[in-house]
Amino acid sequence: MQASNPNNGNLTLLDMVAKNQFGTFFGVSQKTFDTVWNNLRGNDKNSVVYISMEIGADPDVFHPVKDRLLELEKTNSMDSRLKKFIKKIFNGPEKIPCYGGGLGVLAGDTLKSYADCRLPVVAVSLLYRHGYFSQLVDSKIGQIAQPVAWHPEETPGLYLLNDPENPEKALQIEIPFFNEYDQETVAIAQVWMKMEVNHTLDYFIPELLLDFSLDENPTPIKDAAGQLYNSQSSTIKATQRRMLGTGILPVLQALGITSYTLHLNEQHGVVVALQLIAEELTKTLNNSDMSQASHEQIATAAETVADRLVYTIHTPVKAGHDRFNKSVYAGISHRSCRHILELLAHDEESPHSYNFTTLAMRVNRTANSVSRLHRDVTRKQFSEFSEKITAITNGVHHLTWISKARADFFDSFNELNNWRSDPGVFKNAANLKNNTRFRTALIRAWEEDTRILYRYINTMLVQHRNQMSSTWIDPPNHFSTIIDTNIQLDPKVFTIGFARRFSTYKRADLIFDNIDKLCSIAVNNNWPVTFLFSGKAHPADEPGKTVIKLILDYQQTLHAKSNGLINLIFIPNYDMLIAKMLVAGVHIWLNNPKRPLEASGTSGMKAALNGVPNLSIMDGWWVEGYHDGQTGWKFGYEGPVDEADLSESPEALLYAEDSASFYKTLPLVLEEFYEEDKKSLFIDKAINNLSLNIPIFNTHRMAAEYLVKYHLTLPAALENQMIDFGNLYNSNE
Repeated sequence: MQASNPNNGNLTLLDMVAKNQFGTFFGVSQKTFDTVWNNLRGNDKNSVVYISMEIGADPDVFHPVKDRLLELEKTNSMDSRLKKFIKKIFNGPEKIPCYGGGLGVLAGDTLKSYADCRLPVVAVSLLYRHGYFSQLVDSKIGQIAQPVAWHPEETPGLYLLNDPENPEKALQIEIPFFNEYDQETVAIAQVWMKMEVNHTLDYFIPELLLDFSLDENPTPIKDAAGQLYNSQSSTIKATQRRMLGTGILPVLQALGITSYTLHLNEQHGVVVALQLIAEELTKTLNNSDMSQASHEQIATAAETVADRLVYTIHTPVKAGHDRFNKSVYAGISHRSCRHILELLAHDEESPHSYNFTTLAMRVNRTANSVSRLHRDVTRKQFSEFSEKITAITNGVHHLTWISKARADFFDSFNELNNWRSDPGVFKNAANLKNNTRFRTALIRAWEEDTRILYRYINTMLVQHRNQMSSTWIDPPNHFSTIIDTNIQLDPKVFTIGFARRFSTYKRADLIFDNIDKLCSIAVNNNWPVTFLFSGKAHPADEPGKTVIKLILDYQQTLHAKSNGLINLIFIPNYDMLIAKMLVAGVHIWLNNPKRPLEASGTSGMKAALNGVPNLSIMDGWWVEGYHDGQTGWKFGYEGPVDEADLSESPEALLYAEDSASFYKTLPLVLEEFYEEDKKSLFIDKAINNLSLNIPIFNTHRMAAEYLVKYHLTLPAALENQMIDFGNLYNSNE
């Protein structure tokens, strides 16, 4: 996607270099860099720290700096000051594998919109030297997890910050850890910065990534620094959370950042609240032993600290809420810390554990869920805090997830002028619903994206076929073993996309509960269907990995029983680039979690941004995006939250009931796609997604809702712009 920028259109390459005491950076002007940096270091503390365990922002799906260089036809440079930057952009890694799924990708999308909206925000996360994991898939074994090899030193837009007092060395911060005897061990982190540059190259969000993988660190620290969500032990898990939470204040201090408000994207970094409470108690107790603080003193300190914290909870699933056995936490923290936890993180269900979600829910000035339905579930789960729990429905970054073909299509209609900066203009698509040129252009763009997707799929299937002779991996797709090389999947076949983390409550295998029924729909009507599935299960999630294996096992049966009309394809190693091809190239997006366990579900929003209808359980965002059937289809259980069973046990997952509902709904979908007299209805739904869902489910609108929680003072013009974005939708109405 081209990065048009009328304000910076005359930027030369040298204008895209900026310096300060921490290093030299490429992508924005010195003036822009200084503006961002000064906003974060102001005496008014008028900025926000966004804290997330993972941030997904791969350069291969959104890289406005690279786009600008391509516009300037500068893929190389003889200027020694620029050569290393440009070489890295065009030859360096295109992945930053420090994210595992939807939470991290949402964080990346959020920060991109903060950059577009020019908000004074800095992010803090961890840098994992082995990323998350790379997924191989074998038809007989299932998922095989392999470590990711990547090199942050070679990655574009990522900078190891210098120590201002010794520029030849990396900036480092020190963080104390304690054992059960309160003996101190110091952990050291060096600081990387990723620049999340906006599409006009006149603002960016600094993402500070703490790297603990230094040789001088104790082995337990290095082990925890290696891989995101390392679950080898609960100690490693607890250590990771502590590395993030305890590193926030020291890195801000080292950089001179003065932000007052701290936004916890999930509870993973909530240890920062313990640090702030400790600082308050130190003042109250005049540096006396904090383990002697009374409950009243701790409660008072927590109330003071709460004014600085904004907390977003992302899941009703118990596995997503951090609980740590008290004996585990005794091995990494001081007794004064545990004394605070006894009061603020008490777990009624598990008295021998600290509940960090309860801590985060207790110590904040505002808490929010990520959809309206999730708000109701969260209030039920945390009834003690129900009065302060509101909804801010998630969104996605439209500039990242709208395909190039769709972007070119949008550019060709004056009614959508300025759509890159203002997603609200898509309301005007409603006035183009009966415009023949608009409908034809949408269909052509869609067909182009489907061709791109199928080109990737068919190439992949050939590669999988060749694997049989070159590796020990059995192809994950039955199609690779039975079809001649010259026969390929047809992009004109109705294509259903399903891609997300493989967890039992997401029920990836739900629609195959009755294969005979599914196949009869295709055979009786001569309706071919291609299912494209992708996603990873956490390496320690055995039930999730079992679901992947089931998907692989269904392929042969589906193909045989449908006389070749149904093909199920699994795409290994799901990432943001694959996701972008899928959400634009498929004909419908499928989501079938057990209601109400899907807090939001942003993949369906990404499809909707490209006009792709959804076929979904009424859970998460789809309750708000369904619009009485104008944008897609619903199926399955719709019972009230108060009566909902939040269990993930197999007998409570409603497979028979919800799959039966799917089999009743699918023929209605296929009829609109394949029958000539009803095709117009399918395109109507696509256009309705543009006009109804893009203005709502974008991170610009979401940023405006968070801005109300942040209490920032903004320049008048920016304040008015954010009010306009906020007026696009109110998550709590």
